[in-house]
Amino acid sequence: MSTETVDPRFLDLDAWPLSEAMEAMWDGQLEAVTAVHSALAQITAASQAAATRLKSVGRLIYVGAGTSGRVAVQDGTELGPTFSWPQNRVVFVMAGGDSALLHAAEGAEDDASDGVAQMDVHTVGPDDVVIGLTASGSTPFTVAAIERAKSRGALTIGIANNPETPILKVADFPILLNTGSEVIAGSTRMKAGTAQKAALNMISTGIMLAQGRVYKGMMVNMLPTNAKLKKRAISMVMQLAQCDEGKAINALSQSSGEIKLAVMFAQGIELSIATKALQQNNDNLRIAIGSILDID
Repeated sequence: MSTETVDPRFLDLDAWPLSEAMEAMWDGQLEAVTAVHSALAQITAASQAAATRLKSVGRLIYVGAGTSGRVAVQDGTELGPTFSWPQNRVVFVMAGGDSALLHAAEGAEDDASDGVAQMDVHTVGPDDVVIGLTASGSTPFTVAAIERAKSRGALTIGIANNPETPILKVADFPILLNTGSEVIAGSTRMKAGTAQKAALNMISTGIMLAQGRVYKGMMVNMLPTNAKLKKRAISMVMQLAQCDEGKAINALSQSSGEIKLAVMFAQGIELSIATKALQQNNDNLRIAIGSILDID
Protein backbone atom coordinates (compact mmCIF):
# COMPACT_ATOMS: atom_id res chain seq x y z
CA MET A 1 0.00 0.00 0.00
CA SER A 2 1.81 3.11 -1.24
CA THR A 3 0.42 5.49 1.39
CA GLU A 4 1.93 3.30 4.13
CA THR A 5 5.29 2.79 2.42
CA VAL A 6 8.41 4.53 3.68
CA ASP A 7 9.90 6.69 0.94
CA PRO A 8 13.70 6.15 0.90
CA ARG A 9 14.16 9.84 0.16
CA PHE A 10 12.92 10.74 3.62
CA LEU A 11 14.54 8.10 5.83
CA ASP A 12 16.59 10.76 7.61
CA LEU A 13 13.93 13.46 7.55
CA ASP A 14 14.13 13.90 11.32
CA ALA A 15 17.84 14.81 10.97
CA TRP A 16 17.32 17.39 8.23
CA PRO A 17 17.33 21.14 8.83
CA LEU A 18 13.71 22.20 9.26
CA SER A 19 13.89 24.38 6.16
CA GLU A 20 14.70 21.34 4.03
CA ALA A 21 11.95 19.28 5.64
CA MET A 22 9.48 22.06 4.89
CA GLU A 23 10.62 22.10 1.27
CA ALA A 24 9.97 18.35 1.06
CA MET A 25 6.49 18.77 2.54
CA TRP A 26 5.72 21.57 0.10
CA ASP A 27 6.80 19.35 -2.79
CA GLY A 28 4.45 16.70 -1.43
CA GLN A 29 1.52 19.10 -1.53
CA LEU A 30 2.27 19.86 -5.18
CA GLU A 31 2.35 16.13 -5.91
CA ALA A 32 -1.07 15.83 -4.27
CA VAL A 33 -2.58 18.43 -6.59
CA THR A 34 -0.97 16.73 -9.59
CA ALA A 35 -2.67 13.49 -8.57
CA VAL A 36 -6.02 15.29 -8.66
CA HIS A 37 -5.35 16.53 -12.18
CA SER A 38 -4.67 12.96 -13.30
CA ALA A 39 -8.16 12.01 -12.08
CA LEU A 40 -9.93 14.99 -13.67
CA ALA A 41 -11.97 12.94 -16.16
CA GLN A 42 -13.28 10.68 -13.39
CA ILE A 43 -14.03 13.64 -11.12
CA THR A 44 -15.95 15.36 -13.92
CA ALA A 45 -18.00 12.26 -14.74
CA ALA A 46 -18.86 11.72 -11.08
CA SER A 47 -19.88 15.36 -10.61
CA GLN A 48 -22.17 15.35 -13.65
CA ALA A 49 -23.84 12.11 -12.64
CA ALA A 50 -24.28 13.33 -9.08
CA ALA A 51 -25.86 16.61 -10.18
CA THR A 52 -28.30 14.72 -12.39
CA ARG A 53 -29.21 12.26 -9.65
CA LEU A 54 -29.71 14.82 -6.88
CA LYS A 55 -32.25 16.98 -8.75
CA SER A 56 -34.44 18.76 -6.19
CA VAL A 57 -34.81 16.17 -3.41
CA GLY A 58 -31.73 13.93 -3.27
CA ARG A 59 -29.16 14.10 -0.50
CA LEU A 60 -25.39 14.34 -0.67
CA ILE A 61 -24.07 11.82 1.84
CA TYR A 62 -20.41 11.76 2.87
CA VAL A 63 -18.90 8.64 4.44
CA GLY A 64 -15.46 8.33 5.98
CA ALA A 65 -13.26 7.48 8.95
CA GLY A 66 -10.50 9.47 10.62
CA THR A 67 -8.86 12.09 8.43
CA SER A 68 -10.99 11.21 5.40
CA GLY A 69 -14.19 11.66 7.39
CA ARG A 70 -13.07 15.01 8.75
CA VAL A 71 -12.09 16.21 5.28
CA ALA A 72 -15.56 15.22 4.08
CA VAL A 73 -17.30 17.17 6.84
CA GLN A 74 -15.18 20.23 6.06
CA ASP A 75 -16.38 20.14 2.46
CA GLY A 76 -20.04 19.45 3.12
CA THR A 77 -20.56 22.02 5.87
CA GLU A 78 -19.61 24.80 3.47
CA LEU A 79 -22.39 24.02 1.00
CA GLY A 80 -25.07 25.72 3.10
CA PRO A 81 -23.47 29.15 3.56
CA THR A 82 -21.93 29.17 0.09
CA PHE A 83 -24.75 27.79 -2.04
CA SER A 84 -27.77 27.68 0.32
CA TRP A 85 -27.76 23.89 -0.03
CA PRO A 86 -30.50 22.76 2.39
CA GLN A 87 -29.22 21.34 5.67
CA ASN A 88 -31.51 18.33 5.35
CA ARG A 89 -29.91 17.45 2.02
CA VAL A 90 -26.40 16.86 3.36
CA VAL A 91 -25.56 13.94 5.66
CA PHE A 92 -22.28 13.02 7.34
CA VAL A 93 -21.64 9.40 8.26
CA MET A 94 -18.47 9.23 10.36
CA ALA A 95 -17.01 6.00 11.70
CA GLY A 96 -17.37 6.26 15.46
CA GLY A 97 -20.10 8.89 15.25
CA ASP A 98 -19.94 12.66 15.58
CA SER A 99 -17.57 12.51 18.56
CA ALA A 100 -14.92 11.06 16.23
CA LEU A 101 -14.68 14.46 14.54
CA LEU A 102 -12.84 15.81 17.58
CA HIS A 103 -11.48 12.68 19.21
CA ALA A 104 -9.87 9.79 17.33
CA ALA A 105 -11.88 6.57 17.31
CA GLU A 106 -9.39 4.40 15.46
CA GLY A 107 -11.14 1.06 15.99
CA ALA A 108 -14.41 2.33 14.53
CA GLU A 109 -13.08 2.19 10.99
CA ASP A 110 -12.92 -1.62 11.17
CA ASP A 111 -16.65 -1.97 11.92
CA ALA A 112 -18.10 -2.95 8.55
CA SER A 113 -21.46 -3.86 10.11
CA ASP A 114 -21.86 -0.29 11.38
CA GLY A 115 -21.15 1.05 7.90
CA VAL A 116 -24.02 -1.07 6.60
CA ALA A 117 -26.27 -0.11 9.50
CA GLN A 118 -25.68 3.61 8.98
CA MET A 119 -26.94 3.41 5.40
CA ASP A 120 -30.12 1.78 6.69
CA VAL A 121 -30.51 4.25 9.55
CA HIS A 122 -30.34 7.14 7.08
CA THR A 123 -32.71 5.33 4.69
CA VAL A 124 -30.36 5.85 1.77
CA GLY A 125 -32.20 5.47 -1.54
CA PRO A 126 -32.20 6.06 -5.30
CA ASP A 127 -32.39 9.86 -5.03
CA ASP A 128 -29.17 10.04 -3.00
CA VAL A 129 -25.49 10.36 -3.86
CA VAL A 130 -23.05 8.73 -1.43
CA ILE A 131 -19.37 9.69 -1.46
CA GLY A 132 -17.00 7.38 0.38
CA LEU A 133 -13.43 8.46 1.13
CA THR A 134 -10.62 6.21 2.31
CA ALA A 135 -6.93 6.83 1.73
CA SER A 136 -6.15 3.12 1.95
CA GLY A 137 -9.12 2.27 -0.25
CA SER A 138 -9.96 -0.62 2.03
CA THR A 139 -11.39 0.85 5.25
CA PRO A 140 -14.08 -1.72 6.20
CA PHE A 141 -16.59 0.83 7.54
CA THR A 142 -16.46 2.96 4.40
CA VAL A 143 -16.33 0.14 1.85
CA ALA A 144 -19.27 -1.64 3.50
CA ALA A 145 -21.28 1.61 3.56
CA ILE A 146 -20.69 2.16 -0.16
CA GLU A 147 -21.66 -1.43 -0.94
CA ARG A 148 -24.87 -1.07 1.07
CA ALA A 149 -25.72 2.33 -0.42
CA LYS A 150 -25.29 0.89 -3.91
CA SER A 151 -27.56 -2.04 -3.10
CA ARG A 152 -30.20 0.44 -1.92
CA GLY A 153 -30.08 2.23 -5.29
CA ALA A 154 -27.95 5.26 -4.45
CA LEU A 155 -25.34 6.60 -6.84
CA THR A 156 -21.96 5.91 -5.25
CA ILE A 157 -18.60 7.66 -5.60
CA GLY A 158 -15.48 6.09 -4.13
CA ILE A 159 -12.30 8.09 -3.54
CA ALA A 160 -9.03 6.35 -2.62
CA ASN A 161 -5.30 7.05 -2.70
CA ASN A 162 -4.18 3.52 -3.51
CA PRO A 163 -4.91 1.70 -6.78
CA GLU A 164 -6.80 -1.58 -7.19
CA THR A 165 -8.49 -1.27 -3.81
CA PRO A 166 -11.96 -2.46 -2.69
CA ILE A 167 -13.75 0.89 -2.72
CA LEU A 168 -12.62 1.58 -6.27
CA LYS A 169 -13.98 -1.79 -7.36
CA VAL A 170 -17.42 -1.39 -5.76
CA ALA A 171 -18.27 2.29 -6.35
CA ASP A 172 -20.24 3.39 -9.43
CA PHE A 173 -17.70 6.16 -9.96
CA PRO A 174 -14.22 5.23 -8.69
CA ILE A 175 -11.72 8.07 -8.32
CA LEU A 176 -8.08 7.20 -7.75
CA LEU A 177 -5.91 9.99 -6.32
CA ASN A 178 -2.58 8.25 -6.58
CA THR A 179 -0.53 10.34 -4.14
CA GLY A 180 2.01 7.62 -3.37
CA SER A 181 4.19 7.53 -0.26
CA GLU A 182 3.82 10.25 2.34
CA VAL A 183 6.77 12.32 3.54
CA ILE A 184 6.01 10.69 6.91
CA ALA A 185 4.91 7.14 6.14
CA GLY A 186 1.21 6.57 6.78
CA SER A 187 0.45 10.19 7.67
CA THR A 188 -2.40 10.47 5.19
CA ARG A 189 -3.55 13.80 6.60
CA MET A 190 -0.81 15.22 4.39
CA LYS A 191 -0.66 14.39 0.65
CA ALA A 192 -3.67 12.06 0.64
CA GLY A 193 -5.77 14.47 2.69
CA THR A 194 -4.87 17.43 0.49
CA ALA A 195 -5.79 15.51 -2.66
CA GLN A 196 -9.10 14.35 -1.15
CA LYS A 197 -10.03 17.89 -0.12
CA ALA A 198 -9.20 19.26 -3.57
CA ALA A 199 -11.24 16.54 -5.27
CA LEU A 200 -14.22 17.13 -2.97
CA ASN A 201 -14.00 20.89 -3.60
CA MET A 202 -14.33 20.19 -7.30
CA ILE A 203 -17.08 17.58 -7.03
CA SER A 204 -19.35 19.59 -4.74
CA THR A 205 -18.75 22.84 -6.64
CA GLY A 206 -19.35 21.03 -9.94
CA ILE A 207 -22.68 19.81 -8.59
CA MET A 208 -23.64 23.34 -7.58
CA LEU A 209 -22.65 24.68 -11.00
CA ALA A 210 -24.76 22.07 -12.75
CA GLN A 211 -27.70 22.90 -10.48
CA GLY A 212 -27.62 26.58 -11.41
CA ARG A 213 -26.39 27.79 -8.02
CA VAL A 214 -23.63 29.87 -9.65
CA TYR A 215 -24.10 32.66 -12.19
CA LYS A 216 -21.28 34.55 -13.90
CA GLY A 217 -18.81 33.24 -11.33
CA MET A 218 -20.88 34.37 -8.33
CA MET A 219 -22.64 32.41 -5.57
CA VAL A 220 -26.11 33.70 -6.35
CA ASN A 221 -27.87 31.21 -4.06
CA MET A 222 -26.05 32.62 -1.03
CA LEU A 223 -28.23 33.94 1.79
CA PRO A 224 -27.04 37.31 3.18
CA THR A 225 -27.21 36.38 6.86
CA ASN A 226 -24.54 38.71 8.28
CA ALA A 227 -23.02 42.10 7.55
CA LYS A 228 -20.25 40.73 5.34
CA LEU A 229 -22.65 38.64 3.27
CA LYS A 230 -25.15 41.49 2.96
CA LYS A 231 -22.37 43.66 1.53
CA ARG A 232 -21.41 40.86 -0.86
CA ALA A 233 -25.04 40.42 -1.94
CA ILE A 234 -25.36 44.14 -2.73
CA SER A 235 -22.17 44.01 -4.76
CA MET A 236 -23.40 40.97 -6.70
CA VAL A 237 -26.71 42.60 -7.57
CA MET A 238 -24.94 45.79 -8.65
CA GLN A 239 -22.59 43.87 -10.94
CA LEU A 240 -25.11 41.44 -12.38
CA ALA A 241 -27.91 43.95 -12.90
CA GLN A 242 -25.58 46.82 -13.79
CA CYS A 243 -27.27 49.13 -11.30
CA ASP A 244 -26.26 51.50 -8.52
CA GLU A 245 -26.06 50.63 -4.83
CA GLY A 246 -29.40 52.15 -3.90
CA LYS A 247 -31.23 50.16 -6.52
CA ALA A 248 -29.46 46.97 -5.46
CA ILE A 249 -30.39 47.51 -1.80
CA ASN A 250 -34.00 48.14 -2.72
CA ALA A 251 -34.12 45.07 -4.96
CA LEU A 252 -32.77 42.86 -2.18
CA SER A 253 -35.31 44.31 0.24
CA GLN A 254 -38.18 43.69 -2.18
CA SER A 255 -37.00 40.10 -2.79
CA SER A 256 -36.46 39.25 0.89
CA GLY A 257 -32.74 38.91 0.30
CA GLU A 258 -32.98 36.39 -2.54
CA ILE A 259 -30.18 37.43 -4.87
CA LYS A 260 -31.57 35.85 -8.04
CA LEU A 261 -34.91 37.59 -7.66
CA ALA A 262 -33.15 40.83 -6.73
CA VAL A 263 -31.05 40.75 -9.90
CA MET A 264 -34.13 40.27 -12.07
CA PHE A 265 -36.11 42.91 -10.19
CA ALA A 266 -33.25 45.40 -10.55
CA GLN A 267 -33.36 44.73 -14.28
CA GLY A 268 -36.98 45.85 -14.36
CA ILE A 269 -38.67 42.44 -14.21
CA GLU A 270 -41.69 42.20 -11.91
CA LEU A 271 -41.18 39.90 -8.93
CA SER A 272 -44.12 37.66 -9.85
CA ILE A 273 -42.77 37.20 -13.37
CA ALA A 274 -39.22 36.65 -12.10
CA THR A 275 -40.42 34.07 -9.58
CA LYS A 276 -42.36 32.17 -12.23
CA ALA A 277 -39.42 32.26 -14.66
CA LEU A 278 -37.09 30.78 -12.05
CA GLN A 279 -39.61 28.08 -11.14
CA GLN A 280 -40.06 27.13 -14.78
CA ASN A 281 -36.31 26.97 -15.41
CA ASN A 282 -35.07 24.89 -12.45
CA ASP A 283 -34.01 28.02 -10.54
CA ASN A 284 -31.32 28.73 -13.15
CA LEU A 285 -30.85 32.50 -13.28
CA ARG A 286 -29.13 32.58 -16.66
CA ILE A 287 -31.89 30.61 -18.35
CA ALA A 288 -34.67 32.47 -16.49
CA ILE A 289 -33.37 35.88 -17.57
CA GLY A 290 -32.91 34.63 -21.12
CA SER A 291 -36.45 33.32 -21.24
CA ILE A 292 -37.78 36.82 -20.47
CA LEU A 293 -35.28 39.13 -22.11
CA ASP A 294 -34.46 36.80 -25.00
CA ILE A 295 -30.70 36.92 -24.37
CA ASP A 296 -28.04 34.24 -23.91
